[in-house]
Amino acid sequence: MDLKVAIVISDEQTEEVVQSKGFLNLASGEIYGVEYQDWDVATQGLPWEHDDYEFTCGTLSNRGKDVEFRVDVNKTTGNYSVSASELLEIKTRAAALFADVAAAATAALAAGKKS
Repeated sequence: MDLKVAIVISDEQTEEVVQSKGFLNLASGEIYGVEYQDWDVATQGLPWEHDDYEFTCGTLSNRGKDVEFRVDVNKTTGNYSVSASELLEIKTRAAALFADVAAAATAALAAGKKS
């Protein structure tokens, strides 16, 4: 089963935040297909290679609601991933978030039919 979701990745540096987009595999925690925005890896290197790199986080969004989470960077391979405990937390928070959005949409639809 393919459990991938689109995410936004933010590599935080002292003076700058480098944004990218990618896909989080909800089964394994692996992040792949990373595409940096306004950042040229060929000339600037990878964001986490800089001395002023601080941390990386990710954001999963659905209908204006966000779930933010910690992203690990394997500096040997250059791969992004999410730890098992963080992945469980993401799934729990995302399920609640998406259920609230679905419940609100269902309630709005039901209210519209009563008119």
